Amino acid sequence: MTAPNFAERKACWEARDLLWKCLDDNNNKISSCQKFQSQFEEKCPAQWVKYFTKRRDFLKYKEKLETEGFNPAEGPQIAS
Repeated sequence: MTAPNFAERKACWEARDLLWKCLDDNNNKISSCQKFQSQFEEKCPAQWVKYFTKRRDFLKYKEKLETEGFNPAEGPQIAS
């Protein structure tokens, strides 16, 4: 597979941005954004879809840490 040209990359990024906006506007409900998800998967190489999906998850996690702070998971306490 050859690398996407400029027009293909731009179309992919625009599809990604539209999907992310839809998810933000619909409280991350993918069922509300199926049209945008399909366009995203159609316009982007599969490896890019995987990368951008993981990237969005990371950015949302990072945003949550910055706003809410770190809360360690409750687990067994180890006696010292």
